[in-house]
Amino acid sequence: MLTSAPVTTILPVKDMKRARSFYETRLGLKAVGFKPDGKFVYECGGGAVIALFPKEGGTKADHTAVSFQVKDIGVAIKELKSNGVVFEDYDFPGLKTVDQVCVLGAEKAAWFKDTEGNYLCIHEDIA
Repeated sequence: MLTSAPVTTILPVKDMKRARSFYETRLGLKAVGFKPDGKFVYECGGGAVIALFPKEGGTKADHTAVSFQVKDIGVAIKELKSNGVVFEDYDFPGLKTVDQVCVLGAEKAAWFKDTEGNYLCIHEDIA
């Protein structure tokens, strides 16, 4: 039933103006606009949608909320850095980044936070 249903990822944000600036200027997402319930919506590739939802406390999640699949992670990192995105570096057992990239089985991944503390990721399939 849900295998062909469009998916919307809803991200809590404390400051809508600040968050919108990040998603539009730094990530270059295509703005759709406000919904009657106060969400601000962006179109992404493959029919996916990201909705920013105003929430006074924001989020405290310590996991990846959204991961964007890219063709070349090195090129994507360079482009995003040129737009002001700051990538995370990790050195944990089983999770170590080298030049912001971690190889996880059949993919490479790199993480960054949005202005509201949501963890975002870009990943490239390598197998």
